[in-house]
Amino acid sequence: MASLLRQIVAGPRARHPEAGLDLCYVTDFIIATSGPSQTYPQIAYRTPLDQLVSFLDSKHGEDWAIWEFRAEGTGYPDEAVYNRIWHYPWPDHHPPPFRLIPLIMASMRNWLHGGEASDAHAENDKKPQSQSSYPPNEENIEAVSKTLSEPAKPERNKKRVVVVHCKAGKGRSGTASCSYLIAEEGWKAEDALTRFTQRRMRPQFGAGVSIPSQLRWIGYVDRWTKGGKKYTDRPVEIVEIHVWGLRNGVKMDVDAFADEGKKIETVHSFTKDERVVVEGDAPEGGGLSEIIWDLAGYSTQKDKVPEAVEFADATNNDSKKKDSSDELKKKESSDESKKKDSLAFDPPPSPSPQPSESSIEQLLRRKSAKLIERVSPPGSHSKIDKFRALLTAEPTSPTASSPSEVRTESLDEAEPGGMAVIFKPKEPIRIPNSDVNIAVERRNRTHKSMGLTMVTAVAYVWFNVFFEGNGPEKQGKADSNGVFEIEWDAMDGVKGSSRKGIRAFDRMSVVWRFADSGEPKAEEEVVEPKEGEPVPQTKAADWKGTDNPNPPDLGLRQQSPLSADISRASSIKSVDGTVTQTQGEGADTDKDLEGLKRSGPSGEDLDEGEKKS
Repeated sequence: MASLLRQIVAGPRARHPEAGLDLCYVTDFIIATSGPSQTYPQIAYRTPLDQLVSFLDSKHGEDWAIWEFRAEGTGYPDEAVYNRIWHYPWPDHHPPPFRLIPLIMASMRNWLHGGEASDAHAENDKKPQSQSSYPPNEENIEAVSKTLSEPAKPERNKKRVVVVHCKAGKGRSGTASCSYLIAEEGWKAEDALTRFTQRRMRPQFGAGVSIPSQLRWIGYVDRWTKGGKKYTDRPVEIVEIHVWGLRNGVKMDVDAFADEGKKIETVHSFTKDERVVVEGDAPEGGGLSEIIWDLAGYSTQKDKVPEAVEFADATNNDSKKKDSSDELKKKESSDESKKKDSLAFDPPPSPSPQPSESSIEQLLRRKSAKLIERVSPPGSHSKIDKFRALLTAEPTSPTASSPSEVRTESLDEAEPGGMAVIFKPKEPIRIPNSDVNIAVERRNRTHKSMGLTMVTAVAYVWFNVFFEGNGPEKQGKADSNGVFEIEWDAMDGVKGSSRKGIRAFDRMSVVWRFADSGEPKAEEEVVEPKEGEPVPQTKAADWKGTDNPNPPDLGLRQQSPLSADISRASSIKSVDGTVTQTQGEGADTDKDLEGLKRSGPSGEDLDEGEKKS
């Protein structure tokens, strides 16, 4: 019965012919798997931990170790995997605090290059308060700068493998896997994303890493690597948020990481007194069919990355089958464009192993390179100038509503929309590090006798001001202020999906600057530990599970008097009153694991092999 449940949950994923496990070899030294468990009821539909350990022992002996990223808890104690485990947990459906990236990369590199597993727990026991591997003093910074320039490195131990897992072995695991291939193996970002999707996902089931903010982080890793792996973490202040095409009934929050990145806390919720409508006439709501479809748990768009998002083409790998003939025709349509493309986007081949070179994959990478070139900020680009140009530009006129569109909100003066709206805080909004999250909800009140709120839109976006300030392109000295810009279609959706509900705004600009905390050591240079040095970890979440607030979702909620100053339509509870979750298991399990497949060390599809046998 338990085996049948695991097959149902796994859906179209391949089963390993020997152990029936959900895992894939991203490369011959990186294995991605969904989170195993040894407790009930999860063991009934998750990969049993003992089977996973037995498989790894039989295939790799003592040359495997686990990197886990589950802020909700692993589901097993460290002793169950011989203490060969590194902990860098962060919340599901989100990117990690960027200061964790150098630590994850260095710990994986040390293990693959022959480091001892005992280094993980020894260093974790004496880990300093700072997540950085060095205190922020000039002597250490100078010493590390010198070591980063040393080209000599020990070769990778061919027997060693790293096993990465989160909940489904997809978003967080894919972010870490692709980051390692870029930062330590010299892969191009689009190649790493293409490889992960090919090895982890079945055709027509979307991308391996599909959440826009996680893709943005992979882009940051690419720039961090090219910029000499320099990163400075410092407090940031959110000055204003400018929104165009804001619909009525929209709530805006500023969030940040807490507890070493294991939690996300709201730093500020904009009140009705902090909203300035520069130009009124809020656009109409979305279509009725769109509302019903999203509230039913489906998206009008298959779970692919929107075209406005960085690395969209490389991530949406299954699109190559659909449009391959069209792409080939376009490739041959213009000799001039072919010459330009070859000059601009065909860098010399990397010496490290690369994905297989089919003609379709070459087209995919070329197209991805064009997208990267278009969306990546050049070193000389001034976002302040661009923002000023946007402010002086005439706003686009609202599109006339089609017969299928309906107004989904009654005019709520507490949360008015408009063609141009400024959210200006009364007090400075200070975030203790450089990672910023803007969360958006759109709500519509029901009749007062019901006491309910209909949440019709949920979206959020993460960005890092060091990279938005062009830090890697300026030798680690990022601009002291800037503007982060994004369109609605490029926002993250509900629980890592493309489902955001009906449109809440057209585009948004977040004005930021580095905060003046008055402390001389407020900024901290986070460096990647040297080859062979012990690497700190963050504290693991309770392996039995943690009680975290449910991520926001579409649908009905109870109105809350606690947020009356924000909106009369604000809410904090779902209709059934549930506000907490345990291990992150439940109704979303099928969706999280849908479309995953298993691949062998050479990329072979293990399910297909099992079917043939």
